[in-house]
Amino acid sequence: MTADTAVQGARIASSHGRLHPVLIMLWVLLAAAVLTHLIPAGKFQRHGRLVVPGTYRVLPKVDGLPAVLAPTAPTPKDRPARSASAVSLFTAVPAGMIKGASLIFMVTFVGGMFGVMRRTGAIDAGVDRLLHLTSGNVYLLTSLLMVMLALGSTFLGFISEYLVVIPLVGLVGQRLGLPNLFAVAVVGVAAKIGYAASVTNPVALAVAQPLAGVPVFSGLGERLAIFGVMLGLGIAYVLFYLWRLPKIAHAPEATRLTWRQTGVLTCLVLGGAALLAGTRLWSWSSSELASVFIALSMVLAAVGGLEAGEAADAFVDGMKSMLLAGLLIGLAGAVEVVLQASQVLDSIIQGVTSVVQGHAPWLVAAGLMGSEMVLDVFIPSVSGKAAISIPILTPIAHLSGVSAQDTVTAFLLGGGLTNMVTPTSGMLLAYLSASKVSYGEWIRFIAPLFALLTLVAVAALALLVGVGA
Repeated sequence: MTADTAVQGARIASSHGRLHPVLIMLWVLLAAAVLTHLIPAGKFQRHGRLVVPGTYRVLPKVDGLPAVLAPTAPTPKDRPARSASAVSLFTAVPAGMIKGASLIFMVTFVGGMFGVMRRTGAIDAGVDRLLHLTSGNVYLLTSLLMVMLALGSTFLGFISEYLVVIPLVGLVGQRLGLPNLFAVAVVGVAAKIGYAASVTNPVALAVAQPLAGVPVFSGLGERLAIFGVMLGLGIAYVLFYLWRLPKIAHAPEATRLTWRQTGVLTCLVLGGAALLAGTRLWSWSSSELASVFIALSMVLAAVGGLEAGEAADAFVDGMKSMLLAGLLIGLAGAVEVVLQASQVLDSIIQGVTSVVQGHAPWLVAAGLMGSEMVLDVFIPSVSGKAAISIPILTPIAHLSGVSAQDTVTAFLLGGGLTNMVTPTSGMLLAYLSASKVSYGEWIRFIAPLFALLTLVAVAALALLVGVGA
């Protein structure tokens, strides 16, 4: 049996008997509905989106059979509050799709654009050229890619922008005979580590640090050190994974790129620059980014010499490849919809933050990170989690001898690391779908690294608290 046949057989075997990602999300949705019956309803007072510490109160709530059999789904305006009903499990799905609509459209249009690029032949030719120039050295390619991606994430806050990179890295892996997991390992590990450290990530720091009362981008030296250690471990972990795989391919012979293929790749680079400018200078969100992918698809089709009908077919075929990612994003949003409707999110926040108080400073810092890890499962949004948790955690941390800067670091590490594994992260699910990797396969791969990085994060926080950073 050849190595190629063995790997192909492993891929087929792994596709059988695995739990479908849609079923995983449905089980998570069901668990969220059950939690609404076990957790009391409660509410904080708010100034806008910001929680006012010390204002939590328990709300009367209808639960049990009367709530389960109610003919309508609960809403946050219900008085008394109401636990999830059987109807909630179904109405939450379209509500979650609506909640994540802009991200879903962006994800599917990324697939459409990639379909057009593949049809022009430029991407395949460019990848072959890259592998030829680097002699197919997968270790060098992996290290360089992970460093570049992590730098973009930790300094500029790139996450959703990397969705378009995954199919390209996946194509590199295919040329080298590597499993689908290669693409999400390279992109996912690098991007998530960069986000967890967030040296100057404006998306996270511009929200979290003002809420904690410290200057934006202050404390970057400590976060840079954490970033360096974590990225080194992440790269070593992925390289070790590659070392254990059979080597079944060599660098392909690269032909000279045609002028059309060169033009397509040039337009792709310029389109990427436009995306960066839009997100950084004009605060483009998913809706604007989705429109850029549509426009870029049209430009790529014209430069690549595709006929209009052929380009349309390629775009639709590419969109089809991302439909699962869109559905998973909607189901992840449905979990938050169920918890919000039954008014138990504030109770979860109150519960996890109350555990932190009254311990040694280093334990409090670790507890702050643990609180953020728990909250990230229910509130994957960075800005939403910051607005809810930091006003509560900062006074607790101060009374325990933990600085506001360390509170921000705990916030970043807790949310960033949990985003590596939580099934309620729409972007993680989109990464996995774009890579054609199941959630179970990803968890089996990432669990040891996640545990190691969590220990590093706890040790880093203890050190920072100990030196009074």
